[in-house]
Amino acid sequence: MAQLAEDNPAVIGLARVDRRTKHLLLRIQPGEIAIIDHADLDRVAAEGLIEAGVAAVVNASRSVTGRYPNVGPLLIAAAGIPLVDDVGPDVLDEVGEGQLLRVEGDEVLAGGRCLAKGVRQSLRSLEEDVEAAKLAMGDELERFATNTLAYLREEQHLLTDSPDLPELRTRIKGRHVLVVVRGLDYREDLAALRSYTREMRPVLVAVDGGADALLEAGHRPDLIIGDFDSISNEALSSGAELVVHAYPGGRAPGAERLDGLGLPYVVFEAAGTSEDIALLLAFEKGAELIVAVGTHASMVEFLDKGRDGMASTFLVRLKVGPILVDAKGVNRLYQSRVHKRDLVFLFASALVTMLVLTAVAQPLRDFFHGIWLLFTG
Repeated sequence: MAQLAEDNPAVIGLARVDRRTKHLLLRIQPGEIAIIDHADLDRVAAEGLIEAGVAAVVNASRSVTGRYPNVGPLLIAAAGIPLVDDVGPDVLDEVGEGQLLRVEGDEVLAGGRCLAKGVRQSLRSLEEDVEAAKLAMGDELERFATNTLAYLREEQHLLTDSPDLPELRTRIKGRHVLVVVRGLDYREDLAALRSYTREMRPVLVAVDGGADALLEAGHRPDLIIGDFDSISNEALSSGAELVVHAYPGGRAPGAERLDGLGLPYVVFEAAGTSEDIALLLAFEKGAELIVAVGTHASMVEFLDKGRDGMASTFLVRLKVGPILVDAKGVNRLYQSRVHKRDLVFLFASALVTMLVLTAVAQPLRDFFHGIWLLFTG
């Protein structure tokens, strides 16, 4: 149970309201108050809220339900951003977009009227909730494994069949492909791969918001694939080839947005997540090597994404495994450290350089000779 912190200063700001956090992140501005409905607030969403500079977060749901140890709320609290939790779904109707709010203690106020009341979380209370969730992981792991096994039989065609591939103008055959998802540590890993991207010039494939990640890192995506629900208009207009992910049966959620913007696209119908079919498309188009950044592979990451199993990802990775390099965490391999021997070598090099200069420069020789005579008499 959350404890009310002793020092909870009031926060005033304009409200931005959205049931889906990733949609809200596309328009929220620094100093505004995020009104969301996000049970088990995930790490990527929390990092997005922090980077956006929000003044406070008001969550209609519980940010930590106890199903699994999600760290998103801990990041919010550690950043010093007030988090009022579990205020109830009515807040999404009570609060208007752009309305001036005051968040004080565990209340959300407007014009002196209390619109919603929840639990004002603290870093300590959230740590207790996450620790309790860790103890309950066994049951969630069993459910996750059961769901994964149940879907494996339904989606086994991903491993055995060749899908109907869309015609692309981007040449992939025989080239390296870098698939970027806006997932865990994607910024750091992209930075660590800077030399690789410069030297090998891989085809840059972005999955939805991964296109914004590439632009942010100074790269232009060649291909963007997904539902296009968490990507900026700037990224959509970057000149990349657009591939709409259609699910079995033809439902293609991203097509409506692209039609509205008048942007051309092709459709790729396949089961699984958008990042699954991005890997599958690169493989089937004849990529020599696939390097993946920010992709989801662990149970916690899938639960963060709201998925109760990982059958399609398991099958796709079995298929593309021979040419897949998962670069998750690669930045940790290249963290530079200054060793004592490096400092000794640097000092010795400087000393040798000075002695050489002294030996060849007459003014310096005269100067040091004078110093020598001064001390030796």
